[in-house]
Amino acid sequence: MKVELGDLQAFVAVARAGGFRECARHSGTSASGLSEAVRRLETHLGVRLLHRTTRSVSPTEAGRGLLERLAPALAEVEASLDVVNLFRDRPAGLLRLNVPISAARLVLPRIVPPFLTAYPEIRLEVVTEDSFVDVLDRGCDAGIRYDEKLEQDMIAVPIGPRVQRFATAAAPSYLDRRGRPQHPRDLLEHACMRGRFPSGTMFPWEYEKDAEIFKIEPSGPLLIEGNAGIDLAVEAALAGMGIIHLFEDWLRPLLENGSLEPVLESWWQPFSGPFLYYPGRRLTPAPLRAFIDFIKKPGMFGPAL
Repeated sequence: MKVELGDLQAFVAVARAGGFRECARHSGTSASGLSEAVRRLETHLGVRLLHRTTRSVSPTEAGRGLLERLAPALAEVEASLDVVNLFRDRPAGLLRLNVPISAARLVLPRIVPPFLTAYPEIRLEVVTEDSFVDVLDRGCDAGIRYDEKLEQDMIAVPIGPRVQRFATAAAPSYLDRRGRPQHPRDLLEHACMRGRFPSGTMFPWEYEKDAEIFKIEPSGPLLIEGNAGIDLAVEAALAGMGIIHLFEDWLRPLLENGSLEPVLESWWQPFSGPFLYYPGRRLTPAPLRAFIDFIKKPGMFGPAL
């Protein structure tokens, strides 16, 4: 039985993406070509691998069994072929990163342009996702997350500022109208823009001063689920609707130009910066190795806050 490697790769990619069109959009191939490859594989194997609907696809029982065994094997094949990169003057190929929206906005802009300039034969694909995921299962080489979300079998490399803070701020017009909080508990009397993860989790606003840690669950007129709506919350704060609590680096330009005014700045709590993480149980692809070496360069992120 002769099965084409490309057909196996197409099946894994479509199963991970949950649809032919979605897979085609991410891979730069055609949906019809992917469909034909999966159909050809099913014909060779004599079994249906995917349930197909007009909206999505999902693996059959046979498909799930094949995917479970095949995905790691293909990853090893790709890693083995990547050894050829060691003999190139410059590494080449695709690097896929899974990152939260905050990292895509606050960390990667400083890295990506000079990295791609230094390595023009590398193609970078960035997938934004805020939940912690298995990077290999998502078809990614590495991810960016904060240390409390890293798994033990992952290798972690610091990336971005090593110390960050969440900033609390509001438009001067709002503070003139409602007053300026002097203690975190005062936020209970204010309109606050809150965020919620897709899982339903809402983290409290946390503050620290003179060894005192204070957690607060404020409320307000706007609740955003998922980081994709953060810009809406920022615009609401700029319009004087209430107080926002967000990465300091995200709000810094607005604080510097006076559009927003710091609130409880002496209470802003520092926390550890993000890490690039990747599996330690496989050969590191050449594009990822180049990326790791690049972010390790002295002075890449400047001094800590």
